[in-house]
Amino acid sequence: MNSAWKVLISVLASATVLFGGFIVLLIVAFTGKDVFYQALVIVSAVVIWLFVIIQIWGLFKPKVRRIALGVTVSAVLLTVTAYEINKAYDNSIEEVNEQGVDLSLYDPFREDTLAVPLIEPSSLKIAGNPPRIDGATALYPLYSAFAKAVYPAENTAESNGLDDEKGKDGVAFAKMANEIVACTNTRNAYGRLIEGEADIIFVAGPSAEQLQMARESNVELKLTPIGREAFVFFVNAQNPVSALSITDIQGIYSGKIKNWRDLGGQNTKIRAFQRPENSGSQTALIKFMGDIPLTTPPQKNVATGMGEIVQRVSSYKNYDNAIGYSFLFFATEMVNDNKIKLLAVNGVAPTRENVANETYPYVAEFYAVTAGTKNPNVEKFIEWIRSDQGQYLVEKTGYTPLRSTDKSP
Repeated sequence: MNSAWKVLISVLASATVLFGGFIVLLIVAFTGKDVFYQALVIVSAVVIWLFVIIQIWGLFKPKVRRIALGVTVSAVLLTVTAYEINKAYDNSIEEVNEQGVDLSLYDPFREDTLAVPLIEPSSLKIAGNPPRIDGATALYPLYSAFAKAVYPAENTAESNGLDDEKGKDGVAFAKMANEIVACTNTRNAYGRLIEGEADIIFVAGPSAEQLQMARESNVELKLTPIGREAFVFFVNAQNPVSALSITDIQGIYSGKIKNWRDLGGQNTKIRAFQRPENSGSQTALIKFMGDIPLTTPPQKNVATGMGEIVQRVSSYKNYDNAIGYSFLFFATEMVNDNKIKLLAVNGVAPTRENVANETYPYVAEFYAVTAGTKNPNVEKFIEWIRSDQGQYLVEKTGYTPLRSTDKSP
């Protein structure tokens, strides 16, 4: 075969490999495969092209080409095997986030709801035009109990439980069909309140971005405290570290402390997980850190419907070297898991007793937040929540009330 034919065949072969690789890459991207496999397609296309060119031009001895091909195929297979083994291990590590919580169990209008009942008739009953309420996932069992006690029973006929949906940010949430009682998480709830889609939201205090969003919309947020909650940190139950100081935690989340060995643990790198921006727990962490900037959190690659790969903050995964944070109720009640343990902070354990006596160092109020709603029942509903009956539900649900109640269980 003369050189002219070799050039022509090389061009045709190159075009075929390029076109075939492009098609395979599109298929891999649009089927949501990991970035690893997209990179593998590109590298494989280049390697195949090289072997085709070498074969056409007769470069190297046939034995050398066969050995090189065998080594290359073996390397690819070993790489894919190692990747899948590591991926299987990673998938076996338990993930702790709101998506693992079955909110339908707390639906206020189902007969077997887990929402806490009053032990006496409610002093407030809203017969019509009940306020539209929304809020944080961890607070849903609480404001569901409020709705169960005060809202009209006919909502039962309108909503036979909660419908699973997807929020704008891809975070799973549950929402009632009649949209009177919703749970779209802290970030979405603030957005819905500012847009006038909710009358009251039950959340932690707003982030700087959420305050700015309200100002830009000419909305004034009114925060009414209805209870208190501890902000807690947790690790894998097998981690020998059981207590940290505030300075230690700030060192971890600023990136200055990188190894558990420096805190009395094993010689292993610290995986300091964070939460998405504008979530209640992330806002709490930012306040906890004060003026100390946060380190970059662990990220995960997520494939979108158009084949695009975007990075998002990874949810807490219970690695041996992980540390995460949440609010006490969510960490102990809604995610009742013996595989994690709560850390004492400054020598004080995060217990209900230590929250009530104010010895635990980081306790924050949570709020009923409004934004100028015209619903006439909003103020009387919030007043009732702050009454003995409302505070009883705060306490019996598992939070710390603004004041102790003398109601017997």
